[in-house]
Amino acid sequence: MKKFNIFKIVQLSLLILITLISVYLLMQPEVKQYIFASTPATILFIIIWIVLLASYVFLLIDFSILSSVKLNYHNLYGVAYSDPLSGIPNRFSCDTIIEKYYDTTLPDNLTCVMIDLSNLSSVNKLYDHATGNMLLKDFSNILSASALSLCFVGRNGGNKFLAIFENCTDDQLNTFLARIADRVKQHNQSPSAISIEYRIGIAKNSEEHLAEITQLIALAYNRISDETIAH
Repeated sequence: MKKFNIFKIVQLSLLILITLISVYLLMQPEVKQYIFASTPATILFIIIWIVLLASYVFLLIDFSILSSVKLNYHNLYGVAYSDPLSGIPNRFSCDTIIEKYYDTTLPDNLTCVMIDLSNLSSVNKLYDHATGNMLLKDFSNILSASALSLCFVGRNGGNKFLAIFENCTDDQLNTFLARIADRVKQHNQSPSAISIEYRIGIAKNSEEHLAEITQLIALAYNRISDETIAH
């Protein structure tokens, strides 16, 4: 699609160049006199300009179709990579990040954080799944906002979320955790809000020196605290 778009831009540029040359020649007195003094030349002149105008129209149609195709592509991309319920990156997106580190030496500055929305099951039972879905979406929004400019975060399935820090520092990790805690506290203080309770597990490869990212994620999962965090 990118090559086709470039081809159309080149085509438009050539068409503009031909149009400018045609206008320049038409402004020459001897050319103008010849065109309008001869019936065949006049007919040829009219045909050329009809072709030029038609070419512009067809190019505009092509660009319109390209824009529509790009929009549909981005919509399909969003469906493929975004979780329809929470609106944040889905398991497929998580796997895409994970695959970057297959068959490579795992860097020490990689950190994985598993986050568990621990009261989702009880909310589903106490209220209904629609209420649980709203809680899931609220928590997803909190995680997405907290991860901004710091790390990748996506829904790893069910009530589990995965955050991956590349080039991680302790300040970045602490900022992320503090943002979550602050936003959850604000959410839970709302009179109409259903309380969010969550647990986390952290695995830093700077401490573990593991060979595979799946091992680091599994370690973070196993370290999910037994103590539920709520504010």
